[in-house]
Amino acid sequence: MNPLAEELNEIILNCNPFTFQMLSQVGKNLFFPKGILTQSAEAKEKAYRFNATIGMAMEKGTLMCLQSVTEQLPNFTPEEALSYAPSYGLQPLRERWKDEIYRKNPSLMGKEISLPVVTQAITHGLSVVGDMWVDPGDLIFLTDKLWGNYNMIFGVRKGARILQFPLFDNSGSFNLKGLEASLEEHKDKAEKLIVLLNFPNNPTGYTPTKSEAQGIVNILLGLAEAGKNIVVICDDAYFGLVYEEGVLEESIFAYLTNLHERILAVKLDAATKENYVWGLRVGFLTYGTHVRGDKRQFYEALEKKSAGCVRGSISNASRLSQEIVLRSMRAKSFYEEKRQRYQTMKERALLIKEILKDTKYKENFEAYPFNSGYFMCIKVKGIDAERVRLHLLEKYGVGVISLGSNDIRIAFSCVEKEDLRELFDLINNSITALKAN
Repeated sequence: MNPLAEELNEIILNCNPFTFQMLSQVGKNLFFPKGILTQSAEAKEKAYRFNATIGMAMEKGTLMCLQSVTEQLPNFTPEEALSYAPSYGLQPLRERWKDEIYRKNPSLMGKEISLPVVTQAITHGLSVVGDMWVDPGDLIFLTDKLWGNYNMIFGVRKGARILQFPLFDNSGSFNLKGLEASLEEHKDKAEKLIVLLNFPNNPTGYTPTKSEAQGIVNILLGLAEAGKNIVVICDDAYFGLVYEEGVLEESIFAYLTNLHERILAVKLDAATKENYVWGLRVGFLTYGTHVRGDKRQFYEALEKKSAGCVRGSISNASRLSQEIVLRSMRAKSFYEEKRQRYQTMKERALLIKEILKDTKYKENFEAYPFNSGYFMCIKVKGIDAERVRLHLLEKYGVGVISLGSNDIRIAFSCVEKEDLRELFDLINNSITALKAN
Protein backbone atom coordinates (compact mmCIF):
# COMPACT_ATOMS: atom_id res chain seq x y z
CA MET A 1 0.00 0.00 0.00
CA ASN A 2 1.22 3.48 -0.83
CA PRO A 3 2.48 5.33 2.27
CA LEU A 4 0.14 8.24 1.46
CA ALA A 5 -2.83 5.87 1.57
CA GLU A 6 -1.59 4.42 4.85
CA GLU A 7 -1.34 7.92 6.30
CA LEU A 8 -4.92 8.76 5.30
CA ASN A 9 -6.17 5.42 6.63
CA GLU A 10 -4.54 6.11 9.99
CA ILE A 11 -6.31 9.45 10.26
CA ILE A 12 -9.69 7.92 9.39
CA LEU A 13 -9.14 4.98 11.74
CA ASN A 14 -8.30 7.25 14.66
CA CYS A 15 -11.27 9.58 14.11
CA ASN A 16 -13.89 6.96 13.25
CA PRO A 17 -12.84 3.30 13.04
CA PHE A 18 -16.24 2.31 11.64
CA THR A 19 -15.83 4.61 8.65
CA PHE A 20 -12.49 2.95 8.00
CA GLN A 21 -14.17 -0.47 8.15
CA MET A 22 -16.72 0.68 5.58
CA LEU A 23 -14.14 1.71 2.99
CA SER A 24 -13.87 -0.69 0.06
CA GLN A 25 -10.52 -2.30 -0.66
CA VAL A 26 -10.04 0.28 -3.42
CA GLY A 27 -11.08 3.02 -0.99
CA LYS A 28 -8.46 1.92 1.51
CA ASN A 29 -5.81 2.02 -1.20
CA LEU A 30 -6.80 5.42 -2.61
CA PHE A 31 -4.73 8.54 -1.98
CA PHE A 32 -4.05 11.85 -3.64
CA PRO A 33 -0.63 11.72 -5.37
CA LYS A 34 2.13 14.20 -4.64
CA GLY A 35 3.44 13.87 -8.17
CA ILE A 36 3.09 16.18 -11.15
CA LEU A 37 0.12 18.09 -9.74
CA THR A 38 1.84 18.94 -6.47
CA GLN A 39 5.10 19.86 -8.16
CA SER A 40 3.24 22.02 -10.67
CA ALA A 41 1.40 23.80 -7.86
CA GLU A 42 4.71 24.54 -6.13
CA ALA A 43 6.20 25.77 -9.41
CA LYS A 44 3.20 28.03 -10.04
CA GLU A 45 3.90 29.68 -6.70
CA LYS A 46 7.70 29.89 -6.80
CA ALA A 47 8.99 29.44 -10.38
CA TYR A 48 9.44 33.11 -11.27
CA ARG A 49 11.80 32.49 -14.21
CA PHE A 50 10.66 29.43 -16.15
CA ASN A 51 7.82 27.00 -15.38
CA ALA A 52 8.20 23.82 -17.42
CA THR A 53 5.95 21.57 -15.35
CA ILE A 54 2.36 21.38 -16.58
CA GLY A 55 1.05 19.74 -19.72
CA MET A 56 -0.45 22.90 -21.23
CA ALA A 57 1.01 24.96 -24.08
CA MET A 58 1.95 28.58 -23.37
CA GLU A 59 2.97 31.58 -25.42
CA LYS A 60 3.64 35.19 -24.44
CA GLY A 61 2.72 34.56 -20.82
CA THR A 62 -0.69 33.03 -21.41
CA LEU A 63 -2.26 29.82 -22.65
CA MET A 64 -1.76 28.95 -26.30
CA CYS A 65 -5.23 28.79 -27.82
CA LEU A 66 -7.21 28.93 -31.02
CA GLN A 67 -9.06 32.11 -31.89
CA SER A 68 -11.88 30.00 -33.29
CA VAL A 69 -12.37 28.74 -29.72
CA THR A 70 -11.76 31.89 -27.66
CA GLU A 71 -13.96 34.10 -29.83
CA GLN A 72 -16.87 31.98 -28.64
CA LEU A 73 -15.96 32.74 -25.01
CA PRO A 74 -15.54 36.51 -24.91
CA ASN A 75 -16.31 36.81 -21.20
CA PHE A 76 -13.58 34.42 -20.09
CA THR A 77 -9.81 34.60 -20.12
CA PRO A 78 -8.05 31.57 -21.65
CA GLU A 79 -7.00 30.54 -18.13
CA GLU A 80 -10.59 30.59 -16.89
CA ALA A 81 -11.99 28.76 -19.89
CA LEU A 82 -9.33 26.35 -21.06
CA SER A 83 -6.93 25.47 -18.24
CA TYR A 84 -7.17 22.41 -16.02
CA ALA A 85 -9.14 22.56 -12.78
CA PRO A 86 -7.83 20.85 -9.64
CA SER A 87 -8.99 17.27 -9.17
CA TYR A 88 -10.82 18.48 -6.06
CA GLY A 89 -12.61 21.15 -8.11
CA LEU A 90 -12.28 24.92 -7.96
CA GLN A 91 -11.85 25.95 -4.34
CA PRO A 92 -14.24 28.96 -4.48
CA LEU A 93 -16.96 26.79 -6.02
CA ARG A 94 -16.49 24.07 -3.40
CA GLU A 95 -16.77 26.64 -0.62
CA ARG A 96 -19.82 28.30 -2.16
CA TRP A 97 -21.59 24.97 -2.63
CA LYS A 98 -20.87 24.01 0.98
CA ASP A 99 -22.36 27.31 2.13
CA GLU A 100 -25.45 26.54 0.03
CA ILE A 101 -25.78 23.07 1.58
CA TYR A 102 -25.95 24.68 5.01
CA ARG A 103 -28.36 27.37 3.82
CA LYS A 104 -30.74 24.84 2.29
CA ASN A 105 -30.50 22.34 5.17
CA PRO A 106 -31.07 24.07 8.54
CA SER A 107 -30.82 20.73 10.37
CA LEU A 108 -27.08 20.79 9.63
CA MET A 109 -26.61 23.76 11.93
CA GLY A 110 -23.75 22.99 14.31
CA LYS A 111 -22.71 19.86 12.40
CA GLU A 112 -19.43 19.56 10.51
CA ILE A 113 -19.36 18.12 6.98
CA SER A 114 -16.65 17.72 4.39
CA LEU A 115 -15.84 20.32 1.77
CA PRO A 116 -17.56 19.05 -1.39
CA VAL A 117 -15.37 17.47 -4.05
CA VAL A 118 -16.41 18.39 -7.59
CA THR A 119 -17.43 15.49 -9.81
CA GLN A 120 -18.47 15.31 -13.45
CA ALA A 121 -22.12 15.48 -12.32
CA ILE A 122 -23.87 12.91 -10.15
CA THR A 123 -23.34 9.88 -12.39
CA HIS A 124 -19.59 10.28 -12.05
CA GLY A 125 -20.05 11.03 -8.34
CA LEU A 126 -21.86 7.72 -7.90
CA SER A 127 -18.98 5.97 -9.65
CA VAL A 128 -16.53 7.60 -7.22
CA VAL A 129 -18.73 6.43 -4.34
CA GLY A 130 -18.71 2.95 -5.86
CA ASP A 131 -14.92 2.90 -5.95
CA MET A 132 -14.63 4.31 -2.44
CA TRP A 133 -17.22 2.26 -0.58
CA VAL A 134 -18.46 -0.74 -2.62
CA ASP A 135 -16.77 -4.12 -2.90
CA PRO A 136 -17.99 -7.04 -5.05
CA GLY A 137 -20.84 -8.82 -3.27
CA ASP A 138 -21.80 -5.87 -1.06
CA LEU A 139 -25.52 -5.38 -0.49
CA ILE A 140 -27.17 -2.19 -1.75
CA PHE A 141 -30.79 -1.51 -0.77
CA LEU A 142 -32.97 0.39 -3.23
CA THR A 143 -36.65 0.99 -3.87
CA ASP A 144 -38.32 -0.88 -6.71
CA LYS A 145 -38.96 2.41 -8.52
CA LEU A 146 -35.44 3.43 -9.43
CA TRP A 147 -33.13 5.02 -11.97
CA GLY A 148 -31.85 2.18 -14.13
CA ASN A 149 -28.26 3.43 -14.19
CA TYR A 150 -27.80 2.40 -10.54
CA ASN A 151 -27.58 -1.20 -11.71
CA MET A 152 -24.92 -0.32 -14.28
CA ILE A 153 -22.84 1.67 -11.77
CA PHE A 154 -23.09 -0.61 -8.75
CA GLY A 155 -24.27 -3.96 -10.08
CA VAL A 156 -22.43 -4.33 -13.38
CA ARG A 157 -19.33 -2.24 -12.72
CA LYS A 158 -18.81 -2.94 -9.00
CA GLY A 159 -20.37 -6.39 -8.66
CA ALA A 160 -22.66 -5.39 -5.81
CA ARG A 161 -25.89 -7.22 -5.08
CA ILE A 162 -28.88 -4.90 -5.45
CA LEU A 163 -31.87 -5.63 -3.22
CA GLN A 164 -35.16 -3.87 -3.87
CA PHE A 165 -38.20 -3.20 -1.71
CA PRO A 166 -41.49 -1.55 -2.82
CA LEU A 167 -41.32 2.25 -2.67
CA PHE A 168 -44.97 2.62 -1.65
CA ASP A 169 -47.08 0.78 0.89
CA ASN A 170 -50.77 0.03 0.36
CA SER A 171 -51.76 3.52 1.49
CA GLY A 172 -49.45 5.26 -1.00
CA SER A 173 -46.96 6.34 1.67
CA PHE A 174 -43.24 5.63 1.76
CA ASN A 175 -42.87 1.96 2.61
CA LEU A 176 -41.12 2.14 5.97
CA LYS A 177 -42.05 -1.42 6.87
CA GLY A 178 -40.67 -2.67 3.56
CA LEU A 179 -37.36 -0.91 4.12
CA GLU A 180 -37.09 -2.20 7.67
CA ALA A 181 -38.02 -5.77 6.70
CA SER A 182 -35.48 -5.85 3.87
CA LEU A 183 -32.69 -4.54 6.10
CA GLU A 184 -33.58 -6.92 8.93
CA GLU A 185 -33.67 -9.90 6.59
CA HIS A 186 -30.19 -9.28 5.25
CA LYS A 187 -28.38 -7.49 8.09
CA ASP A 188 -26.36 -10.55 9.08
CA LYS A 189 -25.33 -11.38 5.51
CA ALA A 190 -22.78 -8.58 5.05
CA GLU A 191 -20.26 -6.65 7.13
CA LYS A 192 -21.92 -3.38 6.14
CA LEU A 193 -25.21 -2.31 4.62
CA ILE A 194 -25.41 0.26 1.82
CA VAL A 195 -28.71 2.12 1.49
CA LEU A 196 -29.33 4.38 -1.51
CA LEU A 197 -32.01 7.04 -1.00
CA ASN A 198 -33.04 9.05 -4.06
CA PHE A 199 -35.38 11.95 -3.25
CA PRO A 200 -37.12 13.38 -5.19
CA ASN A 201 -37.34 9.92 -6.62
CA ASN A 202 -36.63 9.22 -10.27
CA PRO A 203 -38.93 8.02 -11.83
CA THR A 204 -41.94 8.73 -9.57
CA GLY A 205 -41.28 12.27 -8.37
CA TYR A 206 -41.94 11.24 -4.76
CA THR A 207 -40.26 12.71 -1.68
CA PRO A 208 -41.15 11.40 1.79
CA THR A 209 -43.03 13.54 4.23
CA LYS A 210 -41.09 14.88 7.21
CA SER A 211 -42.52 12.14 9.42
CA GLU A 212 -41.66 9.43 6.87
CA ALA A 213 -38.12 10.78 6.65
CA GLN A 214 -37.82 10.61 10.43
CA GLY A 215 -39.06 7.04 10.21
CA ILE A 216 -36.25 6.19 7.78
CA VAL A 217 -33.73 7.79 10.13
CA ASN A 218 -35.08 5.83 13.11
CA ILE A 219 -34.76 2.53 11.23
CA LEU A 220 -31.16 3.23 10.27
CA LEU A 221 -30.28 4.48 13.75
CA GLY A 222 -31.70 1.33 15.31
CA LEU A 223 -29.47 -0.84 13.14
CA ALA A 224 -26.42 1.31 13.94
CA GLU A 225 -27.12 1.11 17.66
CA ALA A 226 -27.34 -2.67 17.28
CA GLY A 227 -23.79 -2.67 15.89
CA LYS A 228 -24.27 -2.50 12.11
CA ASN A 229 -22.16 -0.27 9.85
CA ILE A 230 -24.28 1.60 7.30
CA VAL A 231 -23.31 3.69 4.28
CA VAL A 232 -26.25 5.88 3.25
CA ILE A 233 -25.95 7.31 -0.26
CA CYS A 234 -28.21 10.35 -0.69
CA ASP A 235 -28.81 11.02 -4.38
CA ASP A 236 -30.20 14.56 -4.28
CA ALA A 237 -30.25 15.17 -8.04
CA TYR A 238 -33.58 17.02 -8.01
CA PHE A 239 -33.12 18.68 -4.64
CA GLY A 240 -35.23 21.74 -3.85
CA LEU A 241 -38.12 20.97 -6.21
CA VAL A 242 -40.81 20.17 -3.62
CA TYR A 243 -44.37 21.21 -4.44
CA GLU A 244 -46.50 20.25 -1.42
CA GLU A 245 -46.68 21.20 2.25
CA GLY A 246 -45.45 18.65 4.77
CA VAL A 247 -42.94 17.10 2.37
CA LEU A 248 -39.28 16.92 3.41
CA GLU A 249 -37.63 20.06 2.06
CA GLU A 250 -34.14 19.27 3.35
CA SER A 251 -31.90 16.44 2.25
CA ILE A 252 -32.14 13.40 4.50
CA PHE A 253 -28.35 13.78 4.59
CA ALA A 254 -28.90 16.60 7.09
CA TYR A 255 -30.75 14.25 9.45
CA LEU A 256 -28.12 11.51 9.15
CA THR A 257 -24.97 13.60 9.57
CA ASN A 258 -23.47 13.27 13.06
CA LEU A 259 -26.31 10.90 14.01
CA HIS A 260 -24.15 7.88 14.86
CA GLU A 261 -20.53 6.90 14.31
CA ARG A 262 -21.63 3.74 12.47
CA ILE A 263 -23.65 5.76 9.92
CA LEU A 264 -21.74 7.42 7.09
CA ALA A 265 -23.93 9.79 5.06
CA VAL A 266 -22.79 10.53 1.51
CA LYS A 267 -24.48 13.41 -0.31
CA LEU A 268 -24.49 13.60 -4.10
CA ASP A 269 -25.96 16.73 -5.60
CA ALA A 270 -25.32 18.89 -8.63
CA ALA A 271 -25.89 22.11 -10.44
CA THR A 272 -27.18 20.00 -13.34
CA LYS A 273 -30.85 19.82 -12.33
CA GLU A 274 -30.92 22.33 -9.47
CA ASN A 275 -29.49 25.14 -11.59
CA TYR A 276 -30.76 23.91 -14.99
CA VAL A 277 -27.31 23.35 -16.53
CA TRP A 278 -27.54 19.67 -17.41
CA GLY A 279 -24.77 19.50 -20.01
CA LEU A 280 -22.25 21.42 -17.90
CA ARG A 281 -21.90 18.25 -15.78
CA VAL A 282 -20.96 19.86 -12.45
CA GLY A 283 -21.70 17.71 -9.41
CA PHE A 284 -20.55 17.49 -5.80
CA LEU A 285 -19.66 14.72 -3.34
CA THR A 286 -19.95 15.50 0.39
CA TYR A 287 -19.54 13.38 3.54
CA GLY A 288 -21.13 13.61 6.99
CA THR A 289 -20.78 11.38 10.03
CA HIS A 290 -19.93 11.41 13.75
CA VAL A 291 -16.22 12.13 14.20
CA ARG A 292 -13.99 11.85 17.23
CA GLY A 293 -11.20 14.38 17.52
CA ASP A 294 -10.06 16.53 14.59
CA LYS A 295 -13.08 16.68 12.27
CA ARG A 296 -11.32 18.77 9.62
CA GLN A 297 -8.40 16.34 9.41
CA PHE A 298 -10.82 13.42 9.11
CA TYR A 299 -12.84 15.00 6.34
CA GLU A 300 -9.71 16.14 4.50
CA ALA A 301 -8.60 12.50 4.45
CA LEU A 302 -11.87 11.48 2.79
CA GLU A 303 -11.60 14.43 0.40
CA LYS A 304 -8.08 13.38 -0.59
CA LYS A 305 -9.16 9.82 -1.26
CA SER A 306 -12.16 11.04 -3.29
CA ALA A 307 -10.03 13.52 -5.25
CA GLY A 308 -7.52 10.75 -5.86
CA CYS A 309 -10.35 8.69 -7.32
CA VAL A 310 -11.32 11.62 -9.57
CA ARG A 311 -7.66 11.99 -10.56
CA GLY A 312 -7.51 8.29 -11.43
CA SER A 313 -10.65 8.34 -13.60
CA ILE A 314 -11.26 11.69 -15.35
CA SER A 315 -8.39 13.74 -13.87
CA ASN A 316 -10.68 16.71 -13.23
CA ALA A 317 -14.09 18.09 -14.15
CA SER A 318 -14.40 20.84 -16.76
CA ARG A 319 -12.87 24.14 -15.65
CA LEU A 320 -15.15 26.18 -17.91
CA SER A 321 -18.28 24.48 -16.56
CA GLN A 322 -17.21 25.16 -12.99
CA GLU A 323 -16.47 28.81 -13.76
CA ILE A 324 -19.88 29.27 -15.37
CA VAL A 325 -21.70 27.69 -12.40
CA LEU A 326 -19.73 29.77 -9.90
CA ARG A 327 -20.39 33.04 -11.75
CA SER A 328 -24.09 32.22 -11.95
CA MET A 329 -24.28 31.52 -8.22
CA ARG A 330 -22.59 34.85 -7.51
CA ALA A 331 -25.02 36.81 -9.69
CA LYS A 332 -27.45 39.13 -7.89
CA SER A 333 -30.35 37.66 -9.86
CA PHE A 334 -29.47 34.02 -9.06
CA TYR A 335 -32.07 33.32 -6.37
CA GLU A 336 -34.85 35.16 -8.19
CA GLU A 337 -34.10 33.27 -11.39
CA LYS A 338 -34.31 29.98 -9.51
CA ARG A 339 -37.54 31.02 -7.80
CA GLN A 340 -39.16 31.74 -11.15
CA ARG A 341 -38.16 28.37 -12.63
CA TYR A 342 -39.32 26.60 -9.50
CA GLN A 343 -42.69 28.30 -9.76
CA THR A 344 -43.06 27.13 -13.36
CA MET A 345 -42.34 23.54 -12.35
CA LYS A 346 -44.67 23.71 -9.36
CA GLU A 347 -47.55 25.04 -11.47
CA ARG A 348 -47.16 22.12 -13.89
CA ALA A 349 -47.12 19.55 -11.09
CA LEU A 350 -50.18 21.00 -9.36
CA LEU A 351 -52.08 21.23 -12.64
CA ILE A 352 -51.42 17.55 -13.31
CA LYS A 353 -52.99 16.73 -9.95
CA GLU A 354 -56.07 18.73 -10.95
CA ILE A 355 -56.25 17.11 -14.38
CA LEU A 356 -56.05 13.61 -12.93
CA LYS A 357 -59.03 14.23 -10.66
CA ASP A 358 -61.15 13.67 -13.79
CA THR A 359 -62.74 10.25 -13.39
CA LYS A 360 -62.50 9.53 -17.12
CA TYR A 361 -58.91 8.37 -16.68
CA LYS A 362 -59.53 5.88 -13.89
CA GLU A 363 -60.46 2.99 -16.14
CA ASN A 364 -57.18 3.18 -18.07
CA PHE A 365 -54.50 4.37 -15.63
CA GLU A 366 -53.80 5.74 -12.18
CA ALA A 367 -51.00 8.01 -10.96
CA TYR A 368 -48.46 6.96 -8.38
CA PRO A 369 -48.03 9.50 -5.56
CA PHE A 370 -45.82 12.43 -6.60
CA ASN A 371 -44.98 15.75 -4.98
CA SER A 372 -41.59 16.88 -6.29
CA GLY A 373 -38.90 16.70 -8.95
CA TYR A 374 -39.13 16.48 -12.74
CA PHE A 375 -41.29 13.37 -13.18
CA MET A 376 -44.46 11.53 -12.34
CA CYS A 377 -45.50 7.96 -13.13
CA ILE A 378 -48.74 6.28 -14.04
CA LYS A 379 -49.75 2.65 -13.73
CA VAL A 380 -51.40 1.45 -16.92
CA LYS A 381 -54.40 -0.85 -16.58
CA GLY A 382 -55.17 -3.79 -18.84
CA ILE A 383 -52.47 -3.26 -21.49
CA ASP A 384 -48.69 -3.47 -21.73
CA ALA A 385 -46.98 -0.12 -21.08
CA GLU A 386 -44.52 -0.59 -23.93
CA ARG A 387 -47.39 -1.00 -26.39
CA VAL A 388 -48.85 2.25 -25.10
CA ARG A 389 -45.51 4.01 -25.51
CA LEU A 390 -45.14 2.86 -29.10
CA HIS A 391 -48.74 3.75 -29.95
CA LEU A 392 -48.30 7.25 -28.57
CA LEU A 393 -45.10 7.70 -30.54
CA GLU A 394 -46.32 6.33 -33.85
CA LYS A 395 -49.88 7.69 -33.91
CA TYR A 396 -49.60 10.98 -32.04
CA GLY A 397 -45.89 11.86 -32.07
CA VAL A 398 -45.81 11.79 -28.25
CA GLY A 399 -42.79 10.47 -26.37
CA VAL A 400 -42.93 8.92 -22.90
CA ILE A 401 -40.83 6.28 -21.10
CA SER A 402 -42.19 2.80 -20.39
CA LEU A 403 -40.87 1.08 -17.27
CA GLY A 404 -41.56 -2.63 -17.14
CA SER A 405 -44.95 -3.90 -18.24
CA ASN A 406 -47.13 -1.57 -16.17
CA ASP A 407 -45.56 1.85 -15.66
CA ILE A 408 -45.04 4.96 -17.78
CA ARG A 409 -42.84 7.87 -16.71
CA ILE A 410 -43.84 11.36 -17.79
CA ALA A 411 -41.29 14.18 -17.61
CA PHE A 412 -43.54 17.19 -17.02
CA SER A 413 -40.31 19.17 -16.76
CA CYS A 414 -40.29 19.36 -20.56
CA VAL A 415 -44.02 19.79 -21.29
CA GLU A 416 -45.63 23.23 -21.28
CA LYS A 417 -48.40 23.79 -18.78
CA GLU A 418 -50.98 24.47 -21.48
CA ASP A 419 -50.18 21.13 -23.17
CA LEU A 420 -50.54 18.88 -20.14
CA ARG A 421 -54.26 18.18 -20.43
CA GLU A 422 -53.89 17.17 -24.08
CA LEU A 423 -50.97 14.91 -23.18
CA PHE A 424 -53.02 12.93 -20.66
CA ASP A 425 -55.98 12.80 -23.03
CA LEU A 426 -53.77 11.28 -25.72
CA ILE A 427 -52.42 8.71 -23.26
CA ASN A 428 -55.98 7.85 -22.31
CA ASN A 429 -57.04 7.60 -25.96
CA SER A 430 -54.12 5.32 -26.76
CA ILE A 431 -54.95 2.90 -23.98
CA THR A 432 -58.61 2.84 -24.99
CA ALA A 433 -57.70 2.18 -28.63
CA LEU A 434 -55.28 -0.62 -27.76
CA LYS A 435 -57.82 -2.29 -25.51
CA ALA A 436 -60.38 -2.15 -28.31
CA ASN A 437 -58.02 -3.97 -30.64
